[in-house]
Amino acid sequence: MTSESVIREPLVTGGKTVHDVTEDISKRVEEKPTKLWLMAMAVSLGALTIGGYAVARTLWDGIGMWGLNKTVGWAWDITNFVWWVGIGHAGTLISAILLLFRQRWRMSINRAAEAMTIFAVICAAMFPVLHMGRPWLGFYWALPLPNTFGSLWVNFNSPLLWDVFAISTYFSVSLVFWYIGLIPDFATIRDRATNSISKAVYGALSFGWDGAAKTWSRYETVALVLAGLATPLVLSVHTIVSFDFATSVIPGWHTTIFPPYFVAGAIFSGFAMVLTLLLITRKVYKLEDYITLQHIELMNIVIIITGSIVGVAYITELFIAWYSGVEAEQYAFFNRVRGPYWWAYWSMMTCNVISPQLFWFKRIRTNLAATFVLSIVVNIGMWFERFVIIVTSLHRDYLPSSWGMFYPTWADVGVYIFTFGLFFTAFFLFAKFFPVINMAEVKSIIKSTGEKISK
Repeated sequence: MTSESVIREPLVTGGKTVHDVTEDISKRVEEKPTKLWLMAMAVSLGALTIGGYAVARTLWDGIGMWGLNKTVGWAWDITNFVWWVGIGHAGTLISAILLLFRQRWRMSINRAAEAMTIFAVICAAMFPVLHMGRPWLGFYWALPLPNTFGSLWVNFNSPLLWDVFAISTYFSVSLVFWYIGLIPDFATIRDRATNSISKAVYGALSFGWDGAAKTWSRYETVALVLAGLATPLVLSVHTIVSFDFATSVIPGWHTTIFPPYFVAGAIFSGFAMVLTLLLITRKVYKLEDYITLQHIELMNIVIIITGSIVGVAYITELFIAWYSGVEAEQYAFFNRVRGPYWWAYWSMMTCNVISPQLFWFKRIRTNLAATFVLSIVVNIGMWFERFVIIVTSLHRDYLPSSWGMFYPTWADVGVYIFTFGLFFTAFFLFAKFFPVINMAEVKSIIKSTGEKISK
């Protein structure tokens, strides 16, 4: 038996010390906003303002402002809802599941991913709320009111109600998980603060953190408990979203493959969005020593796996439609491929099945420019996937007399722009005023990366 020594790939480069980590991350919070940040925030606020007009008009005039019709009752709005919920999946996956599996490479990227989850779920929740038509009454419609209010208004057999509970639970657990992780870093910034306002604000946010051994022990226990709670939510939330379609009898929706297929697609799109945001953050805040090429490569490998699962699901759908012998089901898929929305179907296949396979080549999956472009391409493809599932299944009914087409209006596009403005405004504010990398966790892996291990 011979023993070889190999060098473990470092997760933090540049020979950083514990003091360097504190300085590099904290100074991004303490320094004045840069011109680049101000320009990005101006663009984001512009999108928020333009989109806000579309939201206001929708609330004032009703959802008749949208392109929905009797045949296509769900379209742009529910497409965007499912898309944003999917994007929110990567944060909890990176934080919870990889924490339970002791994957240390998550430590530099988990905070930005968790923040992305919170903001994406808020954007997603906007669409069903607006679709209610009278969102100020939605609070009552979505609650399991007791019979003393008259009739029970909610239908517990409906996956639309399951959505309410699943997504609100997911949002609550993700928010607590994210905030708990921030507390030690808020305390660090509090202790470094030079003016009374910053000291008071970060002092309140840190909940009196004292850094004692017992405090750290409780912090780690709570993190593990929350990770255990969040892990089944990663699987259940998008499974329940898929039930919105799978429990119906509409050809193209009534299929048992939707739950695992939707979960894989959510992780696929979520990781792509994390990559898009982290590559920008890495460059703007000069965090190349913390978000390294190894992090980028490992995330690209996850995209290869989930993209391949999604590709298999597409092929399985086509096979089952053919094998079932159900004429309506066969026509639904033929219509996707050859019908008036063929361009959406083939955009979906190109972006989601073909483009991720480029990451099999190490040169591409370690190339930052290629990764950035492909991460955007994946999310474009995942949007088309949701559009194809919803619109192409609805626009051709059992009765040819009710066939119709969906065309988005300026209000549809405006509300979508509003969610982008909301998402990026929230993310830019987070990146400026909160530590974008988990200092406490990164400090714990400085000495253990780049060391020799026996083989």
